[in-house]
Amino acid sequence: MLHDLLDFILHINDHLAAMVQEYGYAVYGILFLIIFVETGLVVMPFLPGDSLLFAAGALCANEATGLNLGLLIILLSIAAIAGDNTNYFIGKTLGLKVTHLKINGRQLVKQKYIDDTHAFFEKHGTKAIIMARFVPIVRTFTPFVAGLGEMDYKKKFLPFDVAGGILWITSMSVCGYFFGQIPWVKQHFEAVVILIIFISILPMIFAILKEKFSKK
Repeated sequence: MLHDLLDFILHINDHLAAMVQEYGYAVYGILFLIIFVETGLVVMPFLPGDSLLFAAGALCANEATGLNLGLLIILLSIAAIAGDNTNYFIGKTLGLKVTHLKINGRQLVKQKYIDDTHAFFEKHGTKAIIMARFVPIVRTFTPFVAGLGEMDYKKKFLPFDVAGGILWITSMSVCGYFFGQIPWVKQHFEAVVILIIFISILPMIFAILKEKFSKK
């Protein structure tokens, strides 16, 4: 299962192209579901996000697919915002119960992820909601922790979440649209995906290194 997920992420352009051929415009719904689940369910932080959006944007640049960039951005923005809001209310209503769930003796939601997201909030405040959109794993836990901490929904969470969702979907999709059809990028898409993932987790790496050396 892990091997299949890794293969899907690294060769996401090929898999999406095959899905377009097989399912046609139903791919919009599949992409909507993936983005919603990644942002809306705190137990699914490892689904592809940035690389998926980049690849989807690249497909829109290929007229043969029939996919429209504007429609993609609108639908996936709705998915990202709806997912975050679902996650917020899960955290607000069931937060403590979810954090204590266990499967085979292991916590379903690691306490470390929650603690790291709390620290992210402490450092960056409400703008963390926007910034977290661009950090894998953190973007899944941010709305959950915001709900768990009962952040003001109307004044703080919702406006920043809407702005962050639209900015994330638009920027990554547009980047894929304009750069995804470059011959070198098409030939080395696996390397590009790895680079996107690496850039996405850079803030986490810097934070870990800073914490490690500050303790020393």
